[in-house]
Amino acid sequence: MARRPSRKAPASPPPPRGTSDRDKAMDALMALLAERPLEEIGLAEVAGRAGLKLSQLRAAFGSVLAIYAGHIKDIDNKVLSGSEDDMSEEPPRERLFDVLMRRLEVLAPYKEAMRSVMYSARRHPSLALALNAMAVRSQRWMLEAAGISAAGPRGALRAQGGALMFARVLSVWVDDESEGHDRTMAALDRGLAAAERWDGFIGDLCAIPCALRGPRRRRRYRYEDEEPEVDAA
Repeated sequence: MARRPSRKAPASPPPPRGTSDRDKAMDALMALLAERPLEEIGLAEVAGRAGLKLSQLRAAFGSVLAIYAGHIKDIDNKVLSGSEDDMSEEPPRERLFDVLMRRLEVLAPYKEAMRSVMYSARRHPSLALALNAMAVRSQRWMLEAAGISAAGPRGALRAQGGALMFARVLSVWVDDESEGHDRTMAALDRGLAAAERWDGFIGDLCAIPCALRGPRRRRRYRYEDEEPEVDAA
């Protein structure tokens, strides 16, 4: 059985996202998650914490999980727009390391909420599956931000592998209180090294069918050798 996480006061409260009903609902949910598990939070409570009527909350979101999905999308957007550094000359692994470290920086004000969500995911497999789908979608964007293709079947495998790898990094990050986050960076570096080896293995597997088929031959049409027949007048 998963151990209930100990609560720690966040270093500073998350800044408000904005004044829209969606922003207020997401901020309210994350504040509640820092206090107790996701499965214990109801829509009416989110609306009350956000200062919204239930009708206003319903117009913005359809469920508590949808509010959390909105938060994840908001994190994605902040990461994607958060840096102007040109790392195009760096290796793919270094580019992805930079993107995922930016993601952790954006997530920092929500560390206690993330701890709570991870606790709930360990206790409820159906919730874990739903959260995994959100994580895979986010990792597709993180890969593309790092200049790594997330298209096609191989891209889907990359995104799923990235989601599992980043979940392990998060489990280290939530308990890493060091100023430089050395443990977190070491975990991310190990995870990316393993992912790089796995991606190479997948690439080798994808190349096998082509190697077995051999080079594809094109049919040759010898129009120059075929003179059209002409009936004698």
